[in-house]
Amino acid sequence: MTSTTERTATRAEYCVIACAEAWRDAGEILASPMGTVPAVAARLAKLTFSPDLLLTDGEALLIGDVPAVGAASAVTEGWLPYRRHLTMVMGGRRHVMMGASQIDRFGNQNISCIGDWERPKRQLLGVRGAPVNTLNNPVSYWIPRHSTRVFVAKVDMISGVGHDSAAAAGPAATRFHDLRRVVSDLGVFDFATPDRAMRLVSLHPGVTVDQVREATGFELVLPDDVPATREPTREELRLIRDVVDPSGLRDREVRA
Repeated sequence: MTSTTERTATRAEYCVIACAEAWRDAGEILASPMGTVPAVAARLAKLTFSPDLLLTDGEALLIGDVPAVGAASAVTEGWLPYRRHLTMVMGGRRHVMMGASQIDRFGNQNISCIGDWERPKRQLLGVRGAPVNTLNNPVSYWIPRHSTRVFVAKVDMISGVGHDSAAAAGPAATRFHDLRRVVSDLGVFDFATPDRAMRLVSLHPGVTVDQVREATGFELVLPDDVPATREPTREELRLIRDVVDPSGLRDREVRA
């Protein structure tokens, strides 16, 4: 019988590793993962290279254990009402990994509407807390379906603030603006370029640069040599498969 750690890592598991790396050595800050893969990733980070990471039950409690995704916590460390949560946001003591219905080359994110704001083709979540998130605490993005519908030349509405928009608004917007990374089902991206345009950092196994180009609606910054996304260790695979996500929920979010 083949053990869980002897099976080849799946695309979803590479995505988990790439998302977890966003919280590496983060210290005592609050992780706010939005989506299944980020939730698995934050738990994995706490169990491995970021033991001081703070996790919540998704509502108003700080938890002291690391339950499987979807399971209830058995250890409560503290109360985290909304006002205290906002204090952590405004103080930069949270790293949120949000989703994006659209994202452009400078990291502007849209979760509000598709089409013209006055008469949109589709109404989405609304701006929600995206502006405050992006201007006050570290932000990363998780996009499970990399396509030209999501990676667009210009977002229809700015919800999360990108580098060009923050620069245009001035020092008050750029002072704590910190976009860390974008992870999709194809690869990992950041904004470590002179003009803060999106750059391809790594490719998940089986993905080519041409595939990423074709699925992106703007010109990416491409290094001469694009490495592969880091492979999970045997222990990380054991934790993902047996401890954090034994139900395999990650594979429902990322296509094989």
